[in-house]
Amino acid sequence: EVLDWIESSIRAFFCFTGIIGNFWLGLRSLPKSRSQVRTSDVLFINLAVSNLITNCLVDLPEFLSHFVKSWLKSTVYCGLTQFCHELSETSSIFTTMFISMYWHQKLVGSIRRGGAPVQMDSLRLVAMLLGGSWTVALAFSTPNIFIAEHDGNQSIEVCVEHFPTPAEKKTFDALYLTLANVVPIIGINYASIRIAITLLRSQKRINDQSKGNRSGTNVNPPSVSVEQRAERTSQRSLKSSREEGACSSSKTVKTATNPQPVQKTQVRSNPSSNAQVRAAKSVLAVATIFLFCWFTHLVLRIYSSINIKSVLAVKLGNFIGASYLCFVPYVYLHGVRKLNCSCL
Repeated sequence: EVLDWIESSIRAFFCFTGIIGNFWLGLRSLPKSRSQVRTSDVLFINLAVSNLITNCLVDLPEFLSHFVKSWLKSTVYCGLTQFCHELSETSSIFTTMFISMYWHQKLVGSIRRGGAPVQMDSLRLVAMLLGGSWTVALAFSTPNIFIAEHDGNQSIEVCVEHFPTPAEKKTFDALYLTLANVVPIIGINYASIRIAITLLRSQKRINDQSKGNRSGTNVNPPSVSVEQRAERTSQRSLKSSREEGACSSSKTVKTATNPQPVQKTQVRSNPSSNAQVRAAKSVLAVATIFLFCWFTHLVLRIYSSINIKSVLAVKLGNFIGASYLCFVPYVYLHGVRKLNCSCL
């Protein structure tokens, strides 16, 4: 009985923290007008909706089911919770991949191309990608309505999947693992690695510029251009006095060899670029959390499919998935500087 209360308390914490965080992420991403709709807002809203499906339709009913035991023995309850869980998990994975790819393009476009528009700035393209991800999620989650049922042989009531034949189960698991897990993971890893490389190169470039300014040396000394300008000035001023020629040449040399104001403007950072770097760092943090939770959840899922009687593996997998949905929205909100209540 004590373990049940501990499990209920942990589930309640993850459930309500996730509901608050994902609702907050969706609310803060809503544009004030139709003309202000951006790709990042659409992706964050889609991620919040995907996570809220699990928070409200899976975690909350499972928390309440500890007080209404008859729910757990219902086949309808098992089918609906399994359907919502697979739908939400698949859509959340794909949305995380799209967010990583988007901020990778924005970061590279800001640093290398001066903030030029990127391919994923197109709302039509993003709508097509999200529509495809929801289609894949529905394709893999719909069978759970018919194959999920309560396993009465377990000492602790759980919902399990019963396929007609073991071969069909292996085929379904292989397709789900490949299309809904491996493919998005490759995209997330690629975007995260490229973001990390771009951030490291940018930081190294900034450090080199700051060291050059402190030492007072010029990275590209214009020695040749100074001599040429001095000769041209002296030739043009032959009809003038030597003093005026020397004075004009010295002024030219001073103005050519003292480009400090230009260097200051080059070192000066762009606020929009800093915001994109901050958001990209939050994407890296989310990718790290996601990979850890996904790998652990995958190992537990494979173990539970081999050892069907392991109820503990099923519960640990659910807790790890709930922890990811709980903390990720706050990381994104911190990255885009929206972790406040200014909208109220």
